Amino acid sequence: MSREISTVAVVGLGTMGAGITEVLARNGYAVVAVEVDPASLARGRDLVTASTTRAVTRGKLSPEDQAALVGRITFSTALEDVAAAQLVVEAVPEHLDLKREIFAKLDSVCGPDTILATNTSSLSVTEISVATAHPRRVVGLHFFNPAPVQKFVEVVRTVVSEPAAVDAVVDLARALGKEPVVVGDKAGFIANALLFGYLNHAVSMVEQRYASREDVDAAMRLGCGLPMGPLALMDLIGLDTAYEILDSMYKQGRDRLHAPTPILKQMVTAGLLGRKSGKGFYTYEKPGSSTVVADDRTPADGAAAEGARAVQKVGVVGSGTMATGIVEVFAKAGFDVLFVARGEDKVAKVTAQLTKSLEKGVQRGKLTSQARDEALARVIGTTALDDLADVDLVVEAVVEDLAVKRALFENLDEICRPGAVLATTTSSLPVIECAAVTKRPGDVVGLHFFNPAPVMRLVEVVHTVATSPDVVATALAVTQKIGKHPVTCGDRAGFIVNALLFPYLNDAIRMLSENYATADDIDLAMKAGCGYPMGPFELLDVVGLDVSLAIQRTLYTEFRERGWAPTPLLEHLVTAGYLGRKTGRGFRTYA
Repeated sequence: MSREISTVAVVGLGTMGAGITEVLARNGYAVVAVEVDPASLARGRDLVTASTTRAVTRGKLSPEDQAALVGRITFSTALEDVAAAQLVVEAVPEHLDLKREIFAKLDSVCGPDTILATNTSSLSVTEISVATAHPRRVVGLHFFNPAPVQKFVEVVRTVVSEPAAVDAVVDLARALGKEPVVVGDKAGFIANALLFGYLNHAVSMVEQRYASREDVDAAMRLGCGLPMGPLALMDLIGLDTAYEILDSMYKQGRDRLHAPTPILKQMVTAGLLGRKSGKGFYTYEKPGSSTVVADDRTPADGAAAEGARAVQKVGVVGSGTMATGIVEVFAKAGFDVLFVARGEDKVAKVTAQLTKSLEKGVQRGKLTSQARDEALARVIGTTALDDLADVDLVVEAVVEDLAVKRALFENLDEICRPGAVLATTTSSLPVIECAAVTKRPGDVVGLHFFNPAPVMRLVEVVHTVATSPDVVATALAVTQKIGKHPVTCGDRAGFIVNALLFPYLNDAIRMLSENYATADDIDLAMKAGCGYPMGPFELLDVVGLDVSLAIQRTLYTEFRERGWAPTPLLEHLVTAGYLGRKTGRGFRTYA
């Protein structure tokens, strides 16, 4: 089988096909671009023209280069015109029968050495290949959208794919400036297998009204640094496409977590497909627009904080990194802060760390000397819990041990004045357990700050079945006053961020343990393919494998989802003491 590729045919000129055509022509390849009828062909040509014109407008392509690029493309409605190509890339909609029909036709049109590639993101490449008489020459070549921009490409080999065909496609991907990873023919490959379980879970949160679409999206953008929230991403992908991908993955793998959430099918049936139809989880200015407009589900500005109790003096219990950061955040926002630590040495340590952090802010121009001095003047340290008697809000930031927190809340219940709000910063323990030991469960709320508290903008406001509405409003108002972005959710394991993040991390570990892909390839797929700031294994080593295991166990114990059971590989690494960066070894070894 020849490895020399100079002419490539692309069948299907939708968003992906037009993008693939452009990136091939941009890199000097002759391209035969085929669509089913003249109208579809014209739309495909317009997509290529519009994309390259934008590149010219932005100074990334000269008019001469644009003309040369388009000149390398032959547009056609005749499938027979692909016969001279050494590689054919199919990019039609994600329907197995349609793809099989096209591959059967390509098999009769193309010579025996022509490589046939499918851009499918979820369907079985093997099932597509057996529609031909030469399945050995069929591979998967999964580009990511937008194809001219995204660097990652999944090259999918079946059990019968000719190694030379796989190698030729890998070489082509590299010639296009892409980063290819070769994987086996498994539902979702790497990126979609990890991405769509997470997206499906996020949809279920909104369907169950556990959290709003805005809060779920904000939580994952601000809490995890993702480029888009999951509901906005579903609208971009298209709910019909997302449904087809999930349904295909479920049929192949029978993983219940890939079974499309029922609301997806209802929305697709109703024509609510996302941006392309003008309405999906959000409402858009017009079909195809990225501009979100208000609808009947859009929250009114400030409405959630109406009825809040007055808060001026805040108590913080704890002396660790989180507690110190929370003290700083409140002091800089103008609140009087009283922090309680065990022992004068810890009081001194918190004061020293606070002073150092504020001084760094001054040196970096983020804070004036006057603001630093005023913030420090608002903070008082003590070793006596009884000094919290007159605070309006107390925030507990002690060790993640339920017995310790329950004992503390019993004390706070006795010490704090009536009407004071009692908050816990727990990231995984049930807030109701703290509320239940008090005589005022309606005054107890979760305020989950993210580390480092002075930097991270997200705060999860967690209400229990007993939390009073005005306490939730108070938590929201205070969070907004300290310059944070609050999201609200119910009191269940993981809240929003950890409940969405850690099953995804667990899936990545399972993929590694099954030897489907390496840690490096999985990290590359999620960073280059999905725009994540860190790959799952990079993140796990930063978080700590012991911490990750504890959170995953908590999620599994509460939800009893079989797919959320901690992977044996994670448990074994923790048992061996390989906890990540803090021990010098986790999924990777550190100097």
